[in-house]
Amino acid sequence: MDEVLAEVGPRLRRIRKERGATLAGLSEATGISVSTLSRLESGLRKPSLELLLPIARAHEVALDELVGAPAVRDPRVRAEPIRRHGRTYWPLTRQPGGLQAFKVLVPQEENEPEPRTHEGYEWLYVMSGRLRMVLGDHDIVLTAGEVVEFDTRVPHWFGSTGEGPVEFLSLFGPQGERMHVRARPKRS
Repeated sequence: MDEVLAEVGPRLRRIRKERGATLAGLSEATGISVSTLSRLESGLRKPSLELLLPIARAHEVALDELVGAPAVRDPRVRAEPIRRHGRTYWPLTRQPGGLQAFKVLVPQEENEPEPRTHEGYEWLYVMSGRLRMVLGDHDIVLTAGEVVEFDTRVPHWFGSTGEGPVEFLSLFGPQGERMHVRARPKRS
């Protein structure tokens, strides 16, 4: 924090000089005394919002530029795809264990369902294509925009209908976490 504050003064001086402004001219534009501006630039006065906001307005710069705020990191998830059993999985979560999110692409080929069970709870959202799902005694087809949520201890299988590839999002909780928490109404 001290390093960031120490860099504000020289940055204020550089910006003012780049714009060809004088301390007297900046004082007139901001209502801040010349001596206060001089102490800010030399680092003898700590910057505050009350002082930096009028200076930013006068120079027509973002406050971030005056204080040297760190750049926002790249928000894109750059996960390497995983290929298993003909399917492609893109992990969307980075921490091992707990709730996991994946984007999944299943190719067109139609496979014979082989229902399996395991601990956990899963939620699927179909993004494109037609997803065939066998869950217990149910054999259903889900289309884009549809969602299914199920306990993975029930025998289940999902894949393409054979009419084309299917792309979906999967949220899986190995400990049986439910995706939707249904609260009971308060009793009086």
